[in-house]
Amino acid sequence: MPAPLFLIGFMAAGKTSVGRAIAAATGRRFLDLDDVIAASGEPVAALVARDEPEFRRREAAALVAVIAGAADGPVIATGGGAAVFGDNLERMRAAGLVVALGVEVREAERRAAGGPPRPLLAAAATLAAQRAPVYRRAHAVVDTTAHSIAEVASSVQAVERTWAGLPAANRDATILALGDRSYPVTVETATASGAVLHAALGTPTKIAVITDRNVAAAWLAPTLAAVAAVGPAEVIEIEPGEASKAFAVYERLCSELVARGFDRGSAIVALGGGVVGDLAGFVAATLFRGVPFVQLPTTIVAMTDAAIGGKTAVDLPAGKNLVGAFWQPRLVACGLATLMTLPGRERRAGFGELWKYALLDGPDLWRTVAACAAWAAGSDQCAPPPALRTVIDRSISYKAAIVARDEREQTGHRALLNLGHTIGHAIESASDGALLHGEAVGLGLVAACRISTAVAGTRSELEREVTEALRATGLPWDLAPWLTPDVLARVQVDKKRVGANLRFVLIRDVGVCEVAEIAVTEVRRILRLDPSP
Repeated sequence: MPAPLFLIGFMAAGKTSVGRAIAAATGRRFLDLDDVIAASGEPVAALVARDEPEFRRREAAALVAVIAGAADGPVIATGGGAAVFGDNLERMRAAGLVVALGVEVREAERRAAGGPPRPLLAAAATLAAQRAPVYRRAHAVVDTTAHSIAEVASSVQAVERTWAGLPAANRDATILALGDRSYPVTVETATASGAVLHAALGTPTKIAVITDRNVAAAWLAPTLAAVAAVGPAEVIEIEPGEASKAFAVYERLCSELVARGFDRGSAIVALGGGVVGDLAGFVAATLFRGVPFVQLPTTIVAMTDAAIGGKTAVDLPAGKNLVGAFWQPRLVACGLATLMTLPGRERRAGFGELWKYALLDGPDLWRTVAACAAWAAGSDQCAPPPALRTVIDRSISYKAAIVARDEREQTGHRALLNLGHTIGHAIESASDGALLHGEAVGLGLVAACRISTAVAGTRSELEREVTEALRATGLPWDLAPWLTPDVLARVQVDKKRVGANLRFVLIRDVGVCEVAEIAVTEVRRILRLDPSP
């Protein structure tokens, strides 16, 4: 018997239509939570208009009753605000699979215009912005904006298959919704279990664990013990650090795998931070035109960013990640225990990415990241605070929702994830190894605030707030020493450049960001990157 499937999301996202389509295709019972509430005698629209708090009380009671009677695994469509109030979302996640249906506000308004009265439609833009962080806490987000009911229903069913294939202990995972290529991102206290690895990889002909020397010393033994549930593994180690993301190392790995008898039925396990994941992923993407792989990230940067979304790459002398491919893993399994062995500087550097996600997601995540500042700046080998798991989960959910909507950066939505990276990557490359990735991203966030104030009228206090956040987590915060003439040269070869313009992420405020094209000359003027005469 399947678990209950709950559909949440903004008004006019298509929850009822998609729910009915899935129920019809699978022979399951369908319930609309609004219909359950209306059965008490008062239409939902009238009740919301008359007394919204009373409606929310009835909605919560109806949800409890529906869950109590959901042993047959029905498909349940909820109202636009159901997941936002009280502990409704937690109740749904505990009872089954929760999928959020995403829709752009203008499309929601267009769909709703010809339908029954919706008392909250007048405040659609504000409501959508407020509710979006909660919707992203579903197990998966499936966009509906430019898709038919049948297409969305198929995508949701693919998510359901991926989720159902997980061991029960891992069903709190985030599912990155990519149709038949959907995959889970798990967060566990310990390292990945053999059961979750077997669910992802099945029975490959051979397995290679690619890792770096530092990670191997701490985490190779438990990883090999888990991989043994899939099959015996061979190990290839690389030197730690960005210098390993080079063609020479890539060629050595490919040649070694071929020499060891690997074939298209083999699999790769990437164990390490962003360098290992990017490099091993590029090997997986290109060896025999693609072999399965899984990511076992061991740094904050990798857990929340680099390991998720299928970007793989090596560097060129001209810049980072200039040669690569999109190749999605079968699984990303994050073990929080691995963060205890991170060197202090690496731990702090991870907060460059976490502050980025806080600026993208909103004030609640900003406060939660701030609650972890003492751990970031504290002594080594301390257990992460409980709040860090929330931060990592929320960051993963944000990235998964964006990638599901724009896997290959074709619609512009995925460009939001480049916040802090356009200038940050240039600073990192120009520093010639003096800065770690997360440190450079933090400086890139300061630059983004400054450019946003000049171009979009963002309040000037935001740069000070970001600077203070970086200082609180032990990160470099003073932009001036890093704005060398070489930085401009590297910005001009940025992958996101469009002619003479940069595709740049502007920050209107915490939780309000947008992508805009800005002339390179304007960026140079604002940051005073003109070469010295």
